[in-house]
Amino acid sequence: MTEMFSFTAYRQLSQMFLAVIFFHGSEYILAISIHGKNNATLKSLLISSNYIVAMICSLLEYLVEIHFFPEMKKHWVISNTGLFMVVVGEMIRKLAIITAGKSFSHLIKRYHEEDHVLITHGVYNYIRHPSYCGFLIWSVGTQIMLCNPLSTLAFAAVVWRFFRLRIPYEEFFLRQFFGVEYEEYAKRTNSGVPFIK
Repeated sequence: MTEMFSFTAYRQLSQMFLAVIFFHGSEYILAISIHGKNNATLKSLLISSNYIVAMICSLLEYLVEIHFFPEMKKHWVISNTGLFMVVVGEMIRKLAIITAGKSFSHLIKRYHEEDHVLITHGVYNYIRHPSYCGFLIWSVGTQIMLCNPLSTLAFAAVVWRFFRLRIPYEEFFLRQFFGVEYEEYAKRTNSGVPFIK
């Protein structure tokens, strides 16, 4: 029981909570600053019931493992690698949002709006979906940071599957909006999510 109040638990859990608070808070602040307060909704926080369940499962795994197998949480190279991934994933995602500006939306646009332009510069010059790439790195990194082997695999699989379905759906509309320009752009860049063209 004392392991739950150890330096290891304090450090890892506080890093996790700070990462989650910063991620969602900054998403909301960017949504307000780019799209205006009236156009930003609570959906801009990107918190769904599935996400909450995943985070609760992650926390439960952490607490069970630190109680019964406290040594497995003390692999600082692994934990610090996860922290590095969280920072890198956060930077990639926020860079994508800032670069896209008004063309970025948390929701897939099914109708072409006047201020929606195809962004192909900055990080988008290399990756078509840098915000998805950043989120995948960030979410898996949170679990590596906690030394949560089960949640690491689960988060990687679930987030990857989500993007495997979302990217083709989103690109269907992008091809309608931007035609040949998007086709050429897609040919010279990768999606940013492994094994998804």
